[in-house]
Amino acid sequence: MNGSSTSLLDYPRPSVAVDTAVLTVSDGSVCVLLVRRAEDHQHGKWALPGTFLRERETLSDAVLRCLREKAGISGRVPRQLQVFDDPGRDDRGWVLSVAHVDVVPLAALEEALKSDGVWLASVTGEPELIAGLPYGHADIVGKAVEWLRAAYAEAPDPGALLEEPFTLKDLRELHEVVADAPLMRDTFRRFMEPKLAGTGQMSDGTRGRPSRLWVRGDQQGNQA
Repeated sequence: MNGSSTSLLDYPRPSVAVDTAVLTVSDGSVCVLLVRRAEDHQHGKWALPGTFLRERETLSDAVLRCLREKAGISGRVPRQLQVFDDPGRDDRGWVLSVAHVDVVPLAALEEALKSDGVWLASVTGEPELIAGLPYGHADIVGKAVEWLRAAYAEAPDPGALLEEPFTLKDLRELHEVVADAPLMRDTFRRFMEPKLAGTGQMSDGTRGRPSRLWVRGDQQGNQA
């Protein structure tokens, strides 16, 4: 404060929004969930689910409200990703976005995707669509994917994208999709096996030789 007479009202105040990158894997690609805007501004365009913070509302409550009302998603716990504060990100005025991210198994999005106003966009397969998202949402998607790759570089399946039990081949193929790069089979196995728990069972071999089946270790679960 510059003096005892200074009030918070003397300072410029931006609007605060929350935008959430809901990530999943579908058809061999990392995808992000988009919603078609019903509001007058940017009407009909695809964007991340987002909303403005209401008076006395917490950020987490705003995120959950937005996902429920705009995407039909509930029961999730997205985490804060980063604040995006480019003054020109929204041509309506000065808007800060507190971006959030969540990693959701594809099966958990089936109900939401029945809506014509909800779409899964491939991050690598639809680059023009992602780049054209309004409000700087392309930057949020980029940071969310970067965060996802860092999370999967450290743990087998922190977003619980695979159904259990799974084979190491299943897990490696998932990691290759997330990383958007091939991975060395033996190096991957040595790194991941200590982080997994064996089931003592084998796959049925319908896709080749029977393989050991695994589940996520104690530190796993929906941790991403």
